[in-house]
Amino acid sequence: MSEGGEVGRGQLVLVSTPLGNLGDLSPRAREVLATADLVCCEDTRRTRELLTHAGILHKRLLSLNEHNEAARIPGVLARVRIGELVAVVSDAGTPGVSDPGGRLVAAAVAEGLTVEAVPGANAALTALIISGLPMERFCFEGFLPRRGSERNKRMAAIADEERTVLIHESPHRLAATLGDLAGACGDHRQVVVARELTKIHEEVWRGDLGEATGWFTERPVRGEVVVVLGGAPPLARPEVDEEQLESRLRTELDTGSGVRDAAAKVAAEFGVPRRHAYETALGLKHPDR
Repeated sequence: MSEGGEVGRGQLVLVSTPLGNLGDLSPRAREVLATADLVCCEDTRRTRELLTHAGILHKRLLSLNEHNEAARIPGVLARVRIGELVAVVSDAGTPGVSDPGGRLVAAAVAEGLTVEAVPGANAALTALIISGLPMERFCFEGFLPRRGSERNKRMAAIADEERTVLIHESPHRLAATLGDLAGACGDHRQVVVARELTKIHEEVWRGDLGEATGWFTERPVRGEVVVVLGGAPPLARPEVDEEQLESRLRTELDTGSGVRDAAAKVAAEFGVPRRHAYETALGLKHPDR
């Protein structure tokens, strides 16, 4: 982006659009969309409605969605290479965040093309800042796998995660996901369910996972949903006699175990973090370091 934040030519510009309230479109976003040679979007009908509301008419649109993004990348980048300004939007929020755009950006960066962004609405962050849950440290999970071992792995990781967790979910899978989270994390983990943010039927529900599972099982919902899950309480680490830990590690090392294997085995026995056991074993193996 050129000096003063002015968009130049030969660029790929990701433009954040309103979650629901069209009045949230920023003046700079409107300017970029108005001057773009091409606007790539998930749904041309929704984007045309947004552009019309902003007074932008007769703009060339190109659909770019999860099904055709890979095939469209060469053509889009060709237009950037010849000096055109290509804007990318999703149906709502920030493109590339649980929406198409990520592969296009990666390809543009790999070619050394200029990629810029016009920041704005993001559903997950909007839900976080109104949730009332800790926001100093958080992580974004996006959409969870629908089934199978990968879903189970992600649930187990979330159960141990001490940061606030942001999850996108479809309305018809919401109750099942809340139930799975309750099974992994326990009924008493705090949760906020935010749906239809900035829209007429916006709803923000607060409680714990046990209550949420019952509530949303009995009351199916519609619209876009973000689940904000409170973090796990910090694990209580047992007090460990360092001399005993070192003695046990030395025994393992003396029997021929490598540092990594010795640390893993002894960490499990003593209930200490593997990293601590590894660093201790490394010091015993190489005392001069």
